[in-house]
Order: sequence, then structure tokens, then C-alpha cells
Amino acid sequence: MLLALWGCSTATISSGGTLLSGLAQYSGDMQSSNSYSQWTARQGSANRLKLVITGTVGVSPEFFRLIDLDLRKREFTITLRETNVSPQRMKEMQDQLEQMDEEIAALKPVVKTQLSAQLLHEQSDGIDAIATAGMLGIALDELSPSVSRRGVKPPSTKVGEYLVTDFGSFASVRAPNGDMFRCHVFGSLDEGAGVTCEPGS
Repeated sequence: MLLALWGCSTATISSGGTLLSGLAQYSGDMQSSNSYSQWTARQGSANRLKLVITGTVGVSPEFFRLIDLDLRKREFTITLRETNVSPQRMKEMQDQLEQMDEEIAALKPVVKTQLSAQLLHEQSDGIDAIATAGMLGIALDELSPSVSRRGVKPPSTKVGEYLVTDFGSFASVRAPNGDMFRCHVFGSLDEGAGVTCEPGS
């Protein structure tokens, strides 16, 4: 359905923008269902994100595995925080969390390469495309980070010679000549989404 909508929509609707919207929805869902009793809601959110991934970049076992690991890591963290587990089981879960972090770190570059190959070719070389590439990279980096970013400055990444910074409600792109652009995701998962940028800080 998503692919059909993109085919009938304007060029500003993109699979990259829709994937960004899906990742943002998933992140918000996980923050709002952060208790032990809400495990079914978390599973539902993960399954919906996999549908978005399939509709935007196709079937990606690596991306699916990344989402599965993120979900499992959240379940372990919540279980350790809200339930009483034996010291032995706690040690086992902590060891498994370390293994998950290692696998997540190995999967992220693979998924980024897939996104570059499958998504970015559909767009022009304009600022919107640069912002989309940067925001997707940041969104993946922010998925199950090995360390908390609380209190840290907004995440940034380089796309060629451009610097993309994600402020949450919007992103900025700084061009090599110093020009600044303010970008945001528009649209919805139901109708497709995209990224649009305008000059300005």
C-alpha cells in the first residue's frame, strides 16, 4: 500500500522519509510503554516497524535482527529494573546484554550500507536528500545506544561535506560554505512521509 501511495504522490514523499517517520513512531512508542506489564505493546510496535521497513527498503534480515535485539534489550532492562531476579540470573542477563550490544554495533554499519544502496538513489542530490541520509544515520545510531545520551549535545553526522544535526523536533544542515538549512519530516505513515528543508538556522 505504501509503495502504491508513493507512486501516486509528489516527489517529496520518499521511502527514506517514511522510514524516518516509522523509526520516530517506534521510539515514541517505546518511551510510552516502558513498564514490565506493557510488553505486548512493545512487541506490537516492533512488528509495525518491521512492516514499515518491508514497505520502504524491502525484507532485510539484518534490519529485522536489529529491531529484535533492540526489543529484547529493552525487555531485559525493564525486567532487571522492575522485578526481583536471582543474582545468578542477573549475571546471565547482564552478560547477554553485553553480547546484544556487540551484535547491535556490528549490525548498524551493515544496515546503513543497505539504506544507502536502496533508499538514497531514489532522491536528488539536494539538501532534502542530504538531510534524509543524515537523519537516518543518526536514527540508527540512536537505536539501542551502548551508552546513555542524556544531557549530551544533539547528535550530528557528516554526509559528504555537510553536517547534519538532529534536534528532535527538527534537524539542521550546515553546508560547506556555512549556509544553514532547517529540516523536518512531514506526512504520516499512512500516506507516506518525506523530508523538507528551508534556508535558515
